[in-house]
Amino acid sequence: MRSVSNRTRVGLLAAFTAFSALLSTGSATAATQLNGDWAPFDRCPVDAPAMLAADGINTIATCIASSSATGSITLGKTQVTTGRTDLQLGVIQRADGTASLVAPPEGALTADPAEIPGGLIGLMCPSGIPLVSGICRQLTDNNLNRVTATIEPAGAPRDFNMSAAFSTGEPILTIPVRIHLKNPFLGDKCYIGTTANPVLLKPQNVTAPTLSLQRFAADGTPNDDEGEMGRYTFEGADQGDAAFAVPGASGCGAGLLDWAVNLKTGLPSAAGKNSVTLDATSTYFGSPYDPAGLAPDEGRKLSEFWHSAKR
Repeated sequence: MRSVSNRTRVGLLAAFTAFSALLSTGSATAATQLNGDWAPFDRCPVDAPAMLAADGINTIATCIASSSATGSITLGKTQVTTGRTDLQLGVIQRADGTASLVAPPEGALTADPAEIPGGLIGLMCPSGIPLVSGICRQLTDNNLNRVTATIEPAGAPRDFNMSAAFSTGEPILTIPVRIHLKNPFLGDKCYIGTTANPVLLKPQNVTAPTLSLQRFAADGTPNDDEGEMGRYTFEGADQGDAAFAVPGASGCGAGLLDWAVNLKTGLPSAAGKNSVTLDATSTYFGSPYDPAGLAPDEGRKLSEFWHSAKR
C-alpha cells in the first residue's frame, strides 16, 4: 500500500498531539456504532462547524481517538485504579502549522467510574473531631461510605508539542482538570482543584507505541488500493505524568469537611508526589487519504463518510 500524502501526514501528526492525554473516570455514554476501521471514532465531532468548514488545503479536519483498558491516578496519599478510558476529539490543522481541538457535544472524555479505596472511611476516618467522628460512626452502610471520583475538564487544552507524539519523556500537551468527589455526606460540590486553580496534567509517552497504517473506504470497509480514508494506529504505549501538583479539596460538605479530606489524603500535594498512568493505550487518528483532493469540501466529505459508516 502506498504511503499517504505529505499533506495528510502533517494533519495527522498534529492530531496525535491530543491523544490519550486526558483521563476521565465518569460513566461512558452511548455512542453511534460505526463500521470497520471507522469504529474507534464513534464520537468524532464531524458535524461541528469548525470541522465542516475545513477545506483540505488551508485547514484539514481529522478525527482522533485514544483508549486504555486500565490505569491509575495517585493524588497525595490516595491511589485510585481506573477502568476503561476513552478520549475522542476533532482536530483542525492549519497551513501555518497550528492546530485547534474540537470536542464532541457530550465532552471529549468518557470512562468507567472509579471508586476511592476505603470510601469515606478511607478519606476522613478515624478522627478526633466530633463532627467528623459522628459521620464516621454512621458509615456502616456501604452506600453512605462509597466515594466515586470523576476527573472533569477545568479549562481548554494547551501547549501542544507535535514532536513529543512519537518520542518518550516529553509532554504532549497540558490538560487542566478537577476531580469531583461524590458521596452523600460530601454533597455534590466537592472538588479537588477548581477552574481557577486546576490540576495541570502534562501527559507523555512512557514507552514507545507500535505504528501501523490502514486505508479504508468511506463506509469503513478496508480498501488498501482505493480507500477514501487513511488511519494511523498507535498501540501499546503506556502514557503518564508524574510532575503535576494537586491543590486542596473545596466545597466538601458545604466546605465544612474540606480540611478533613485534605488532612487524610495529604492535600495539597506538591509536584512530584502525584501521578497518572494509562496502560497499553490504543490511539487512532484518521482523515481523508487525500485531503487536497476533496478541496474545498474536505470537512464536509469527512462528515459524509462518517455518517455512511453508521451501522
